[in-house]
Amino acid sequence: MRIVVLAGGIGGARFLRGLKQAVGPEADITVIGNTGDDIHLFGLKVCPDLDTVMYTLGGGIHEEQGWGRSDESFAVKEELKAYGVGPEWFGLGDRDFATHIVRTQMLGAGYPLSAVTEALCDRWQPGVRLLPMSDDRVETHVLINQDGEKKAVHFQEFWVKLHATVPAEAIIPVGAESAAPAPGVLEAIAAADVIILPPSNPVVSVGTILAVPGIRAAVAKAAAPVVGLSPIIGGAPVRGMADKVLAAVGVETSAAGVALHYGGRAAGPDGTAGTGLLDGWLVDTSDAAAVAGVESAGIVCRAVPLWMTDVDTSAEMARAALALAEEVRRA
Repeated sequence: MRIVVLAGGIGGARFLRGLKQAVGPEADITVIGNTGDDIHLFGLKVCPDLDTVMYTLGGGIHEEQGWGRSDESFAVKEELKAYGVGPEWFGLGDRDFATHIVRTQMLGAGYPLSAVTEALCDRWQPGVRLLPMSDDRVETHVLINQDGEKKAVHFQEFWVKLHATVPAEAIIPVGAESAAPAPGVLEAIAAADVIILPPSNPVVSVGTILAVPGIRAAVAKAAAPVVGLSPIIGGAPVRGMADKVLAAVGVETSAAGVALHYGGRAAGPDGTAGTGLLDGWLVDTSDAAAVAGVESAGIVCRAVPLWMTDVDTSAEMARAALALAEEVRRA
């Protein structure tokens, strides 16, 4: 089975760990990773979402945080602080620094990000093919109004420094319009047996991937069923600030709201042709009342437990997604 997953950081990575357990080593999993969160710090190229997937599946993640390395130390950060070099709000550990140094050296030598990511994965052996969405530079910026001043800030500043306490007025994937999908991305989508949109942020993770020209169209016309899992349970994000960025794009923070944001590929009951991405959608059992509304938009919807409390529960979610994909395929 060839499975393609469009993934952001923590939620996507933890779902992927469950997916690997659910399907076993015989499945061929390609992960198209968000690079809109990428940022240049201390002269280094930092790819938070790619690294979170790589560390999580490779056994090097800080489990409690869900990001960064386990058994981390911060001697370099303290030395930079002593020199008065910032930003202090973005904490890179010593082990993490090594990854960014290697990446930056390889990029400087002329290797594209996709080749660099493959080389880094040679060490971690994540058990999936990890592809950046693009080799081109794309950065998600957030338009905010802070103390009466409108300005655009990098998404990392909005989330890590400001803790999303300032209302987001717009989300801008800078550079996306001129970017191209990384080698292998469109081919993987076209060859997939199943395409999954995991419980990653639908705006700044999955949404940024889809903003790269060609990717949304490839998913929309793919022969494989496309199934998504709601990152919203009971009207609130499982973690992170999806509610803040959903509001910025005019989408209701609900399981149904996100489904309708992605849209359905099939015609609805009124015969209107679908122009979206989804064939199937999973909501949490607490949101079972949303099923009918989602299905009225031509999206097959089922309510199952969606709390990823450990690898086993994540694996059950993955099995439910694959079962829904099979149900859609046979319909």
